[in-house]
Amino acid sequence: MAATQNGATFLQVIVDLENGEPVFSYKNSAGEPCSGDVTVTEASTVTYQLTDNTGKGLKFTGVGFLTPFDGIVDAVTVSSDGQLVQIVDLDQTEGQTKFQFVLSNATNTLLVLSPDPEIKNRPNN
Repeated sequence: MAATQNGATFLQVIVDLENGEPVFSYKNSAGEPCSGDVTVTEASTVTYQLTDNTGKGLKFTGVGFLTPFDGIVDAVTVSSDGQLVQIVDLDQTEGQTKFQFVLSNATNTLLVLSPDPEIKNRPNN
């Protein structure tokens, strides 16, 4: 699990194909494999950068939440080129939330969903 430092966390989202199916993995800012989960202890921006090894032209189109009103995450933006997702977390609500990246592809009109990484808030109040 990655932790925020100085209000920022950077993670790489790597998508490979195995037997024709997308497989997601994550690396932290040091290039080491990690779970993709982040623990937030101060107002932060978590940036996920896409590395598409599928040859299918994947792009981030959004982030889906089962509990979008729990107050854990405050905002999500996707870069215009679909290569970055930034999650803004003001760390005002203690708890955790899971989400899935939503990706488009250049092969067809179907969308790809990632397994769910997690944001955990532990405010320093």
